[in-house]
Amino acid sequence: MLRFLIRRTFGAALILLLISAFTFFMYFAIPQDPATLACGKNCTPDALAIIHKNLGLNDPVPVQYWNYLSGIFAGRDFAVGHCDAPCFGVSFRNNQMVWDTMMDRLPLTLSLTFGGLIVFLFVGLGAGMMAARFRGTWLDKTFSGGSLVLSSFQIYFLGPIVLGITVYSTGWLDKPKYVPITEDPGGWFMGLLIPWLVMATIFTANYTRMSRSSMIEQLQEEHVRAAKAKGMSSRYVFFRYAWRGSIIPIITILGMDIGALLSGGMVTELTFGLAGFGRLARDSVVLKDLPVLMGVMILSAAFIIICNVVVDALYAVIDPRVRLS
Repeated sequence: MLRFLIRRTFGAALILLLISAFTFFMYFAIPQDPATLACGKNCTPDALAIIHKNLGLNDPVPVQYWNYLSGIFAGRDFAVGHCDAPCFGVSFRNNQMVWDTMMDRLPLTLSLTFGGLIVFLFVGLGAGMMAARFRGTWLDKTFSGGSLVLSSFQIYFLGPIVLGITVYSTGWLDKPKYVPITEDPGGWFMGLLIPWLVMATIFTANYTRMSRSSMIEQLQEEHVRAAKAKGMSSRYVFFRYAWRGSIIPIITILGMDIGALLSGGMVTELTFGLAGFGRLARDSVVLKDLPVLMGVMILSAAFIIICNVVVDALYAVIDPRVRLS
């Protein structure tokens, strides 16, 4: 296990390095001066020269990239002040530290992502396993048919519909907003409830179908049939033997869906007007703000990689037959 984690850590570091290098050098391939964007409409040559100096744009591009990487681990000095490690630079648009900007937005994105994850895993796996347990009944047909219908929806289509029904037409719920959980747990939950349900709906449909088919396959395995033949109750066999085996392919798919879950969270933020990583990423692209764009990409990639390592490590916990070499 330790060797596996060390190998994956080195692989993750290499991937992050390649992502940062690709983004950095591709940005400077665009024939537009970042200092011009930061200077504004009434820009003078003197002001432009000062911005070049303050942002370190006078150095060659490879030197700028090296300064950027070293700043992440050791900090960096700018004209606007010292940036402590981890330093992701200073925004070209407002001269604010990128790390501070990302930390202001990160709690919302994490709350939205993990809240949606819990909802769709709980509902999707539960519905799929109930459909498999009562295979061929009206319950199975309802869950299976409903999952097919829901899987055709998209967040940007379903979100306004749910918002119009629950907020503007009936007034059942308030408009989605983010309240820090440390300040008001109830307001945090109710403010993100609609985005959670909308985002989870898309993933719930997929996991209902996957968990149903996986459970049905496990119920046909020899060890499950042998347990039934020994006189064990159907409920005990279902949860003790079949459920544990069926969860392995679900975890595999979950590892691959981490990226889709994060991007789904960003689309959900834009749909409901929430100021998280989704809006920050969009604004950095529109405004051509390289430090913010790179910070968002590196932090998002690190999140996806860490989640995949954790998912891979769970294999050995759930299935003792799995050995990580």
